[in-house]
Amino acid sequence: MVITRRQLLKGGISLLPALAFLSAPWRREILFASSALAATPADRTLVVVQQAGGNDGLNTIIPYSDGHYYDLRPNIAIPQEEVLPLNNEVGFHPELVKFKTLWDKGNLAIVEGVGYSLPSLSHFQSMDIWRFADPEVKVRQGWLGRYLETLDGSRGDVFPGLAVGRTLPLELYSPQVSVTIVESLSLYQFQGDSRYPDATQGRTEALSGIYDAAPQDSPYAALFHNTLGATHQSSAALMQADKAYQPGVDYPDSSLAGGLRILAEAITGNLGVRVGHVTIGGWDTHANQKPDHARLLRTLSEALYAFYQDLKAHGKDGDVLIMTWSEFGRRVTSNASDGTDHGTAVPVFFLGTPVKGGFYGQRPDLGSLSSNNLRFTTDFRTVYATVLEGWFKTPPDAILGKQFETLPIFNAGMPV
Repeated sequence: MVITRRQLLKGGISLLPALAFLSAPWRREILFASSALAATPADRTLVVVQQAGGNDGLNTIIPYSDGHYYDLRPNIAIPQEEVLPLNNEVGFHPELVKFKTLWDKGNLAIVEGVGYSLPSLSHFQSMDIWRFADPEVKVRQGWLGRYLETLDGSRGDVFPGLAVGRTLPLELYSPQVSVTIVESLSLYQFQGDSRYPDATQGRTEALSGIYDAAPQDSPYAALFHNTLGATHQSSAALMQADKAYQPGVDYPDSSLAGGLRILAEAITGNLGVRVGHVTIGGWDTHANQKPDHARLLRTLSEALYAFYQDLKAHGKDGDVLIMTWSEFGRRVTSNASDGTDHGTAVPVFFLGTPVKGGFYGQRPDLGSLSSNNLRFTTDFRTVYATVLEGWFKTPPDAILGKQFETLPIFNAGMPV
């Protein structure tokens, strides 16, 4: 007998969101990759923070000494006296106070002018280009999904890929690897009938028995059995990590901070997270940009600072690399609605104890624009190659399709 999701809901117990996290629902390898090709240092984690919508890099890393900046955006430029100087040319937006602290301690790197040739100004196409690491969008598989396929599934990691949110980030998509999606800790467990809370355990056991009783020659028997087992295992592991977890800091009250806290629980609980992902939206600032962008930058800065300090408090900061990305930057010239339209090149941040702070790549020239857009100077796949080769010790060409240069963003004393 095959139990449908509708029947489960009617029966008083559901797997929310257990079935939703399966990126390859018709495979028997429900939780782990089966490949044994890993060249990854065993305990390293990458945490990816997506700035969805297109971040305005010029009002993030502000060229306060360049008169072109103030001429081109008279209604949204950040006054020179408010900038947090990084050198005598550029500085942070005034709301990036916590980023400035990380910069001063040498734990933050800025890669400037990141983009690709013939840039798309479409959110969806540009996101796909970044997610699949393919400017022609011929590859329909995430670059990090391809990396996860190289991991050794025999390690028994509970969460090789862990995304906080409602949907699978496509950079983690692979037809061979299942990635867990957690919207919240309260939802990532079996959901019983609130009227009969004492019956949940019994119903869960009964459901397991029903699945175990499925004929072994049924084409879906292994699928259902492994799905239930993987779901129960991962949910129980995360709940146990939550009980044992004591945050080392007070996290800000924001959705981003809440998502990072979930990742911190899984990382400090040693659940085998190789790649974590969380998204902060709202960066599509066509109008009223100054207050909205300021709020977003403050939220990003404070949440990531708290996450990093929490990792330090648990002795995990040396094992985690944090990377941000956004699908494109904004038009150099501001618009009449006190905002900016879709643009091209964008800065990427790397944070963490393994990071050698400073500027990398080449700063775009405001005196040499292309249709009022920045000319990109650093291929985004150089950023990915840096992560794959420098952090995960995985050959980038096998995942990116060809060799790209890498950036020296890691501390010389970082263990190999």
